[in-house]
Amino acid sequence: MPPSEKNQRHSLKLKDVCELLLKRGVITSGQEAMVLEKQHEQMEKLLKLQALRNPGENFAIVPADIISSLNLQDQKAGKGFITEETVMMEVAAALGIAYKKIDPLELDLEVVTRTISKAFAIKNLAVPVAIENGELKLAMIDPFNREVLDALRKVQKLRVTPVVSTKSDIIKLIREFYGFKKSITMAERELGSAFIDIGNFEQYLKLGTDTEIEATDKYIQNAVDYLFRYAFEQRASDIHLEPKRDKAIVRLRIDGVLYVTYTMPLVVHHAVVSRIKSISRLNIAEKRRPQDGRIKLKDKSREVEIRVSTVPVAFGEKAVLRLLNPDLLFQDLEHLGFTASDLIHYRECLEKPHGIILVTGPTGSGKTTTLYSSLKSLASPDKNITTVEDPIEMVCEDFNQIAVQPSIDITFSSILRNILRQDPDIIMIGEIRDQETAKNAIQAALTGHLVLSTLHTNDAASAFTRLIDLGVEPFLIKSTLLGVIAQRLVRIICPHCQEIFTLTGSDLNRLGIGLSDDNENEIVELKRGVGCRQCRNTGYMGREGVFEVLRMTEDIKKLITERADTNIIKQTAGRQGMKPLRDNAIAKILKGRTTYTEVLRCISQED
Repeated sequence: MPPSEKNQRHSLKLKDVCELLLKRGVITSGQEAMVLEKQHEQMEKLLKLQALRNPGENFAIVPADIISSLNLQDQKAGKGFITEETVMMEVAAALGIAYKKIDPLELDLEVVTRTISKAFAIKNLAVPVAIENGELKLAMIDPFNREVLDALRKVQKLRVTPVVSTKSDIIKLIREFYGFKKSITMAERELGSAFIDIGNFEQYLKLGTDTEIEATDKYIQNAVDYLFRYAFEQRASDIHLEPKRDKAIVRLRIDGVLYVTYTMPLVVHHAVVSRIKSISRLNIAEKRRPQDGRIKLKDKSREVEIRVSTVPVAFGEKAVLRLLNPDLLFQDLEHLGFTASDLIHYRECLEKPHGIILVTGPTGSGKTTTLYSSLKSLASPDKNITTVEDPIEMVCEDFNQIAVQPSIDITFSSILRNILRQDPDIIMIGEIRDQETAKNAIQAALTGHLVLSTLHTNDAASAFTRLIDLGVEPFLIKSTLLGVIAQRLVRIICPHCQEIFTLTGSDLNRLGIGLSDDNENEIVELKRGVGCRQCRNTGYMGREGVFEVLRMTEDIKKLITERADTNIIKQTAGRQGMKPLRDNAIAKILKGRTTYTEVLRCISQED
């Protein structure tokens, strides 16, 4: 029996798929003949390759594998090679069946793993993706496999509707969901008898024993590994592990938005958090106080820092893990999102030998990325750069980084007094949050150092009021401050599914996007994301900064001395060329970088 017949478990044969691709203009008759001629040879190669890369796995070799492995030119697209996804999308279109790009964020772990067994999923390359209104949607390689469809109808007592997906998506889902589920189930089974009820805070304070953690270490380690791998693949910036009354949930923050991805029993949550605390060198037994730690992992060819924070909450211990990608933290300033004029003004501030530069904005607005990227642009062998951080976000050999440790009296203010003896040229202070830190930063700037720091204010002009509130005299502010930057992060329109649409000038004016009254009939082209597989149907992919740069001019210094109102300072800065956050965000809308809805989500009308 030839290998193709022996290993082909589906009724949709290679010849059938080739005929469908030929009818749809994806391949030529010559390419079809070549595929059929080489099918046995390619089958043997693919089987050997699978055995080499994933020993022990026995996934069927399907027609899309053979066709995509031959690097055939895509005749329909006119460029590029025919991929596995191309084959399956065309097959679905030809058969009049929906194609499904599997997005794990949209799926329910229980629906996937409880509906069919892992062995059944592997054998038939089929996974359930949703159950709605008595209908089970089944992602398959071969929607004509009646045996699978009939078996599920009988067992589940549901209508079964096939959708077409790629083999790689299905295998990835099988590995991640069933692997994670097995680890969670085995951990729950072993920990079940030792479970401590944490329905209220007093019971929560009761500590488990080390032996309970060690007994499940294998399964918990696997679960944590799956979690990290999944977060990296989804481009997540944060992982939230949150205990609730009768379960725990896992949420990922992707492009600034949180998505619920998994649920797990509370007893397993406790062990998962303990595992994370262990590898981040935190005290496993201490569950009553917040703790901070860090983990360093290798993701493919890059190293990723993970900052761990745990706090006690009503139903247990919550952990938040921030994934710090060096490619995002250390960027060229040109790629952060500055307008051309704002970038020139900001570089002028950075080139000054001494003074203070403040970066303002709420938590999660990208201040750390701006500071790290700025320091990276200034780093050279002839400069001594020292940072004081709480905690150190990303270790960089170009800087001398000091972590704040209040327990041993290493605070922002205390360490600033000492690092001036370390002959620094540039000092970065993680945050100015009290009077002593502010005054020490001012002193460092007055003694010939360039100081960069962050301040929690909503806009640039409010920074002066905040410093005065902290007890800094206005004459010291005007003598040392070089400039203030306010920033936000907005999601960028997905390049894979963006489309152009038009609005009139009057439409834009109604939205508050100011064109002049003379341009009310002008047609303006804007962009938006339709939603596609690459962006998980959000229409966005990645984020970019929106900035306002306030320079210190003589007029601004005079207003600071007079303790002028923030609105007066903002108006004066605007007349002297400062573009507010909202204006720069609108410019990004008009350039097709983001959307009006996204700007409304991130930037208030007052900004």
